[in-house]
Amino acid sequence: MLLEVSGITKKFGPQKALDNVTLSVPRGQVVGLLGPNGAGKSTLMRSILGYLPTDAGTVTLDGQDVRNGNDALKGRMGYLPEHNPLYQEMYVREFLDFIAGLHNVKGRAARAAKVEATIERVGLTPEAHKPIAALSKGYRQRVGLAQAILHDPELLILDEPTSGLDPLQLKDIRTLIKSFGQERTVILSTHIMQEVEAMCDRVIMIKQGRIVTDAPLKDILAQGGLEETFNTLAG
Repeated sequence: MLLEVSGITKKFGPQKALDNVTLSVPRGQVVGLLGPNGAGKSTLMRSILGYLPTDAGTVTLDGQDVRNGNDALKGRMGYLPEHNPLYQEMYVREFLDFIAGLHNVKGRAARAAKVEATIERVGLTPEAHKPIAALSKGYRQRVGLAQAILHDPELLILDEPTSGLDPLQLKDIRTLIKSFGQERTVILSTHIMQEVEAMCDRVIMIKQGRIVTDAPLKDILAQGGLEETFNTLAG
């Protein structure tokens, strides 16, 4: 099992954002994380990444605690937050070369090759010569996705990854995420039911900081459908 989350709890003042959450995710699985606003989805993702300290419980990647300050371990994870933070004044290639340097891709030629391969992979080639500030929202989202996958992480966490993409772009990004999850682990948060049906193998629904549903997508579809299950959760 690649990812093990065991009994994590996170409080903000008197409120429990996460309440004894436990889950396991193997390699080669795309997991859709669903829940109403304020349910704890972003808190869970940040806790898994080790960015947010928890009050109780453990999170391990390949048996190693992600909260022990191990930068090499965190380098095995990739993250695209909901509010995609980019250096708007940098050019696309310049920004991704900077990210490659942060991930210790050694040598100018090796970094350039990695950057070009990633640009092609996420469909950025037509816009790669531009400053990020000049890109549409959809292409900025692709830059964010590119920085998240550039170092080929074993665990990829995506918060609203298709935000701002037009229908033509959606198909490409869905295919990319699905293919990425064939050998690696992907956890994605979205409010779009069609996104889950198109990309995910498994669905975890969270409400008030607790997991209330954790099942293969095919089982949920067979038992009445994803939207009906989600509406019952949100109601």
